[in-house]
Amino acid sequence: MTDANDQLQDLLNNNKRWAAETERREPGFFSRLLKQQTPQYLWIGCADSRVPANELVDLLPGELFVHRNVANVVVHSDLNCLSVMQFAVDHLKVRHIIVVGHSNCGGVKAALYDTRVGLVENWIRHVQDVRHMHREWLDTVPEARRVDALCELNVLEQARNACHTTVVRDAWARGQEIVVHGWVYGLHNGLLEDLAVTAASAADVDPAYRQALAAVKQRYAAG
Repeated sequence: MTDANDQLQDLLNNNKRWAAETERREPGFFSRLLKQQTPQYLWIGCADSRVPANELVDLLPGELFVHRNVANVVVHSDLNCLSVMQFAVDHLKVRHIIVVGHSNCGGVKAALYDTRVGLVENWIRHVQDVRHMHREWLDTVPEARRVDALCELNVLEQARNACHTTVVRDAWARGQEIVVHGWVYGLHNGLLEDLAVTAASAADVDPAYRQALAAVKQRYAAG
């Protein structure tokens, strides 16, 4: 227990240094943060510890609203994700919802290869649905690139799911400005890539999805 406590104390010490450095760099930062949060972006990403949302886009606390789960899934039965979306859209008035996947995603890999991973298998069934939907094409992708191909397909499907939620549809219906995006993060190079599945209205969703899907297939065929 002593070693475990020491490790946790390291985290607390790190926090003190971070808080002191933040306040030194921006005096009054925490006082201002206490009064309000006004993020323009909702990030829906993977729970993977290698994908820290704020750091990747160099934003401070209060500038990015974040929801994370295994394999960045957006489904209409997940009240947790939907509640975050509704709070972000209806109360914080975010202008952008960004669904972000990443290369070599463990959840996606397990879904692709039917790996037995316990309870989470029930969750990644949603990713298996994406695999089934695109199985014929995925079988043509070289084995070494198949996981990343499914990672990108999963982003497209989850971004489209976000567009079809009642939260986003209702916002668009009342004229609120909300743009949904799909990005993928490269663990190998630290870079984010816009997959261009971008929709600012209900009419944008299907054309954007078809165009982005064609681009993914072309990129993997070329590679």
